[in-house]
Amino acid sequence: MGFFNFGLQVVVVVLISYCSFVSFVVYGNKIRRNVIPSTLDGPFEPRTVPFDVSLRGNAVDLPDADPRVRRRVKGFQPEQISLSLSATYDSVWISWITGEFQMSNHNKNITPLDPKSVASVVRYGTLRNPLNHEAKGYSLVYSQLYPFEGLQNYTSGIIHHARLTGLKPDKLYYYRCGDPSIGALSDVYSFKTMPISSPKSYPKRIAIMGDLGLTYNTSTTISHVISNKPQLALLVGDVAYANLYLTNGTGCDCYSCSFPNSPIHETYQPRWDYWGRFMQPLVSKVPLMVVEGNHEIEKQVGNQTFVAYSSRFAFPAKESGSSSTFYYSFNAGGIHFVMLGAYIAYHKSSDQYRWLERDLANVDRFVTPWLVAVWHPPWYSSYNAHYREAECMMAAMEELLYSYAVDIVFNGHLVSLHKISKLVLYLMLLRSFTFLNFYLLTDHDQVHAYERSNRVYNYTLDPCGPVHIVVGDGGNREKMAVGHADEPGNCPDPATTPDEHIGGFCALNFTTGPAAGQFCWDRQPDYSAFRESSFGHGILEVKNRTWALWTWHRNQDSRSTVGDQIYIVRQPDKCPVRYKQTERWFASI
Repeated sequence: MGFFNFGLQVVVVVLISYCSFVSFVVYGNKIRRNVIPSTLDGPFEPRTVPFDVSLRGNAVDLPDADPRVRRRVKGFQPEQISLSLSATYDSVWISWITGEFQMSNHNKNITPLDPKSVASVVRYGTLRNPLNHEAKGYSLVYSQLYPFEGLQNYTSGIIHHARLTGLKPDKLYYYRCGDPSIGALSDVYSFKTMPISSPKSYPKRIAIMGDLGLTYNTSTTISHVISNKPQLALLVGDVAYANLYLTNGTGCDCYSCSFPNSPIHETYQPRWDYWGRFMQPLVSKVPLMVVEGNHEIEKQVGNQTFVAYSSRFAFPAKESGSSSTFYYSFNAGGIHFVMLGAYIAYHKSSDQYRWLERDLANVDRFVTPWLVAVWHPPWYSSYNAHYREAECMMAAMEELLYSYAVDIVFNGHLVSLHKISKLVLYLMLLRSFTFLNFYLLTDHDQVHAYERSNRVYNYTLDPCGPVHIVVGDGGNREKMAVGHADEPGNCPDPATTPDEHIGGFCALNFTTGPAAGQFCWDRQPDYSAFRESSFGHGILEVKNRTWALWTWHRNQDSRSTVGDQIYIVRQPDKCPVRYKQTERWFASI
C-alpha cells in the first residue's frame, strides 16, 4: 500500500457497505488516508497537468543505421522473434522471420522467398537443456505493391508462426525456433506462462502501450517497460508508423502535409522489420498482444489493407471464436481481455458485434472477474486533436459493453482531421465515399497524450461505467497533443469529426448535462479525471477480484516518473449485469 516507514503505524480497517474496505494509517494521534486514491473516492474533480515544454515532445525516428534496427543474423537464422498468447494459459504463439526482405521498382517483378523452403519448428521445455518438446507451425510471405511510376514494391522475408500447446500455468519455459534441418536455430529464450484462470490468480504486471513507433522516445519507453518487468504487454494500435514514409525511405511527421501529391498513401515497409528487431529483447520474453490502429491501414494494390499487421503478428482469433485478426479475446489469469476492431464493421448486425455478444455471454465472472476491453480510437477524450471521432463505434457498442459491466477500457489515439472539402463531406453524407479514400484525401495529423476518465457511461458519470484510459503516448514521431476541445477557440467543427471507418456522422451536440446544446464543454469535462501531455506507458497490477492498481509512468527527462496512480475497484454487487449474480465478491487490498 506504500505506507511510510517511520513512527508508529497501525492499520485500521474500516468496514463499509458490502464488505468493501478502506485503509488508514495512524501516526500518533493523527489518522491519514492511504496516499493512493481509489475509484471509491471518485468521481474526481477534473485535473489537467500543464504542458511542460522542457519534455522531449518532438520525437525523432531511429535511423536505418542504428545498430538496434540492423539485421544481425545471416542466411535463414531466425530474427524478429516474438511471443503472443493464445486464448488460455496452456498455449502460446512463437513468431519469427527468416531470410531478407526485397525491394524493387514498380515495373520489376520480385521473386518472393518460398515459405516451404524453411521449416517452422519450435523446440521447448521446462529445462534449458534438453528441450524435449517440439511444435511445428506455418509460414507465409506478404507483399506491399504500388502500381505507380517511381514507387518501390516490397516483399517480406519468410514469416513463421508456431503454436505451443499443453503448457502448465505460471511456469517458466525455454525455447528455440527455426529450422533444425539446415542448422538455422535461434538462441535459447524463455517465457513464463499466464496463471490459471481463477479469481485468485493474476499476472504480476501488465504493460500497456499505445502509438509506439520507433523513435528515441520509443527507446526510452521500452527501456522503462523492461525495467518494470511485466509478465504481459498490450499495444493498443499504431505500431511501426511505416506509413509516415515514402517507398524510397523519405520520412516525415505529417504525411499529407509533406507529400500532398502522392498518388497513393505510400509506406516504407522495412520500418516494420526495423521495429521487429528493436522490440525483440522485450517481446521474445514477454507476450505482446496487439490490436490494429489507423497507421496499420497501409492501402496497396487491389485495395488491400492491413496486410503487414495481419501477417506479422499471431492472434488467438480462431481459439477465441473470431474469424478476423481485427478482434479476438484471451484470458490472463483472472482477467478476460476483449480486443476490438475500429476499422472493420462494428454495427449491431456485423460479424464483430455478434461475436462480441457471444464472447461476453460466455465470460464467467466467478472465474475471470475482471473484464477489460481494448481498441484504438478513444470514445472519451477531451483533446481537440481527435475529439469524438469514434462516436459511431461508441453508439453501436457502448451499451453492450456497459451491460456486461466492463471494468476498464484502454485506447490509443486516432488521426486528427484538419481540412475536409465540401465535396468530400457531401459524398460522405451520401455514404458513397469509402473510409480509405476519405482518409487519403483529407489533411490529417496525429497527436498523442495521456488521459484517464472517471467511471462514465453515455457521457454521464456512472459508478458502474468503466474507467477509460487513453495511452496514445508510447513515443512515435508525431507531435504531442496539447490543445483541449474545451479551451476557447479549440472546439472542432462537427463536420471535421466523422467516424473514419464507415462514414456518416454520429457526433451531434449534447442534449443534456452541462454541455447541453453545445458540441464541446466550456471546461474540462466531468468525465475527464486526469490529463497530461507526455510520452509514457502504463502498468496494470490486479491485486484480487475487485482491486487493481493502475500506474502511468511518464518519460520525464529520460526517467520513468509516476505521473498518475489509482486503485480501480470493482463493485459487482452494485452494478447490473446481464447474467445473474449468485455470490457477493468484494475484497480489500
